[in-house]
Amino acid sequence: MKACVIQPPYSTDYSRSDECFRWEMEALDRCDPSMDLIVMPEASDVPCMASCAEEWAESLRRYNKAILEKAAETAMRCDAVLFINAISQEEKGQKNTTYAYNRHGELVGKYFKQHPVRSEVACPERDSDYSFEYEPVTVMEIDGLRYGFLTCYDFYFYEAFSRMARQNLDIIIGCSHQRSDTHDALVTMCKFCAYNTNTYLVRSSVSMGEDSPLGGVSCIVAPTGEVLANMGSRVGMATAEFDPKAKYYKPAGFGNPPAAHYEYIEQGRRPWKYRPAGSAIVRPDEIMPYPRVCAHRGFNTVAPENSLPAYGAAIALGAEEIAFDLWPTADGEIVSIHDGRLERVSDGTGLVYEHSYAELLRYDFGVKFGEAYKGLRILKFEEILRKFACHVIMNIHIKELEPYDDEILKKIIALIREYDCEKYVYFMTSDSIHRKLARLAPDICRCCSAGENHATAARIVERAIELGCRKLQFVSWEPFTREMVDKAHANGISCNICQADTPEDTEKYLAMGIDTIMTDDYHRISQVVRNYNAAK
Repeated sequence: MKACVIQPPYSTDYSRSDECFRWEMEALDRCDPSMDLIVMPEASDVPCMASCAEEWAESLRRYNKAILEKAAETAMRCDAVLFINAISQEEKGQKNTTYAYNRHGELVGKYFKQHPVRSEVACPERDSDYSFEYEPVTVMEIDGLRYGFLTCYDFYFYEAFSRMARQNLDIIIGCSHQRSDTHDALVTMCKFCAYNTNTYLVRSSVSMGEDSPLGGVSCIVAPTGEVLANMGSRVGMATAEFDPKAKYYKPAGFGNPPAAHYEYIEQGRRPWKYRPAGSAIVRPDEIMPYPRVCAHRGFNTVAPENSLPAYGAAIALGAEEIAFDLWPTADGEIVSIHDGRLERVSDGTGLVYEHSYAELLRYDFGVKFGEAYKGLRILKFEEILRKFACHVIMNIHIKELEPYDDEILKKIIALIREYDCEKYVYFMTSDSIHRKLARLAPDICRCCSAGENHATAARIVERAIELGCRKLQFVSWEPFTREMVDKAHANGISCNICQADTPEDTEKYLAMGIDTIMTDDYHRISQVVRNYNAAK
C-alpha cells in the first residue's frame, strides 16, 4: 500500500482563507493513481482560524460542500481510499466528522470525534451529547482492511488505545490539528499510539509555518514505532509504502512466546487502579442538563436513608444527584448521617460527633427502617466515594459544628480529590464554612443554603452572590418568588428546592424555573420531571 498525507498551510489570519483553501483543492488535484490511501487534516472546511461564530459559519458556507465534493472526485480519479475531516450536519446538530470515501468516490462511513474540545461542546450548533454515552469503537472495513480513527484531541486519551487494539485494526486514520504541541511531542504521541495498538498510523495535520516548531508532523508510523514519513512543518504532501497486514510481536515478558504489546499489557491490567471509568460514568455537574432530580438522603422510601442501598437504588433508577450530610466523629472520621443525634435512625444514643468511629460501628443503622436491613452500619464518606464517584452528582451538606476546624474540611476535600470527584460534587453549608471552603478549595462548586431564619432565607440570592456560590438551595418552608429565581439565573446561579414530594409541588417549582428538585420519593417525582422535559 502507498499512503499519502497532505499537510496544508494554516494561518491565524482569517483573510487568507481563500488562499489556503485553493491550496487544499490544488493538493487534491496533485494526487495520482499511484496512491492507495489519501488523508487530509481536521477541519479541512475551515482552512484558517475562525475567531468568531460568524467566521466559522462563513467558512462552512463557502468551503464545506466544495471540499467534500473534491474529496469524492479525487478518490474516484485516483482509485484510492480517501479520508477527510469536515463538519457534517446530523439530526441533532453539527458534528466534527471524518468522512471515508471508497475507490469509487462513494461515502462509505463517518467517524465522529469522540473527545470534542470545550469550545465545541459550548457551541450551540454542535451536537456533543453522543460523546457522553457509551458506544463501540468505530471500525470501517474497506477493501479487506480494518480502519480505526482518532481526531486531534482524541490522541491525548491513551486509555482508548487498549480498547482500539482489541479491534485488530490495520490502520488508524488521524485527521488532526494539534497546533500547540512541539514536533518532538507529536512524534512521541504518534509512535506511542502505533506501538500500543500494533497498527499503522496515518496522520494528517496543518503547517503553522515552515519554520514553526509547533504543529504539523503529518506522518506515517509503523507498529514497531518506526517513523516512515514525517513532514515536520513542511507544506506539501508525503508518501510511504508499507504492508498494512504486517504486525509487530515481541516476547510477552522475558522467555515468553511473542505477542503484540497490548496483549502483553492485558495479561496484567488492573482497571480498578485507575481513574473512575466505564458506562456508569455520567456528565460532570457543569454540563449535566437541568432540570434534575436529587434523591435526598438517597431513595429513602425503599432503604434506610444515608445508606449504600438507598444511594444505589436512586442511582440505578437514573437519579442525576444524591444529597447527603456529613459529620465528623470524635476521632476525626467523616460519616454520613442527617441528624446530629443518633436516636432516630439507629439504636444508639447521643451526638454523633461525641462518639469515635469505632463506637458508632457498634450501633445498628438499619433495624429501625425494617428487619430486612438489620445490621447496617454507619457509612463513611469515603465508602460513598469509593462506590459512586463520578456515577452521580453529589450535593454534600457539611453540617455546622463549632469549632469546625480546617483539618476536617481539608480531609473532606482530600477525599474528593483522591477519588477524582471534584467535578461531580458541590458543598451546601453555612456561610462561615463557605468562606473557609472558598479559601481551601476554590475550584469546587458551592451552594448557598437558605439559612436558619427568615432573614437569611429572604437574602439567599444576595448571599450567594457575596459568597461566590454557583448554586443556591431554597427550602419549601420559607417563601421565595420567581423574581428571586430569575435574579439568581441572571447571575449564573442555579437553584435547588428542598424539597418536593408531590407531583403538584414539583410541577409548581418547575414552572418557577427551579433547576434541581430534591425529594424523598425519587421514583414518583422523577417521572414528573421526565414528563416535563419531554413536553418542552
